[in-house]
Amino acid sequence: MNYVKYLFLFTFFVTLSGCTIGPEKRDPPAVFDLGPQRAYSSAKPIIDATLLISPVSASPWLDSPNIMYRLSYRDAGRPEAYAQHRWAMSPALLITERLRGRFAAATRGVVGTQDGARADYSLRVELEDFSQSFDATASSKVNVRLRASLIDFNTRALHAQKSFSVERPAAPNAPGAAQSLAAASDAVVEELVAWATQSLKK
Repeated sequence: MNYVKYLFLFTFFVTLSGCTIGPEKRDPPAVFDLGPQRAYSSAKPIIDATLLISPVSASPWLDSPNIMYRLSYRDAGRPEAYAQHRWAMSPALLITERLRGRFAAATRGVVGTQDGARADYSLRVELEDFSQSFDATASSKVNVRLRASLIDFNTRALHAQKSFSVERPAAPNAPGAAQSLAAASDAVVEELVAWATQSLKK
């Protein structure tokens, strides 16, 4: 009888305290994007061409919504992801949106692969880095690195190609990484527009 009594009491208390024995409830992750895109005047396009902008491709370790960082002072070859913070979409898609919005104002028009419309040149971009690195526990920076290629749509020949890299200091946490990566993204897009303008100058 005592055994049955103790078993009943144990079951009773487990039921009462079940929320503390089971896995702890976690808050949903904080979600970031690159912020609202600036409004650009398209009255006088600086590139006299129509561009096909394909979705940006990315290295496999960047092909997710994770906000990535490296502890360079400990092991620079080991990328890690923040557990409770993430992007609204993958970095490659965030950069794709930025590029299309910016080039739409700088050209005679921007089309996508799904549009089936003619274009003068194709702009292909490969994202190689989009992460935060820590030189020390309280010191970090971010880097956005990509390679852009302009391809003549008629001849399929490579017209121009260049690598870009923008680095910015960042607060040593996930919100700091997101803010600085947004600023670095806008900076690298402006560099890319300036390069494309010069490359397609007639």
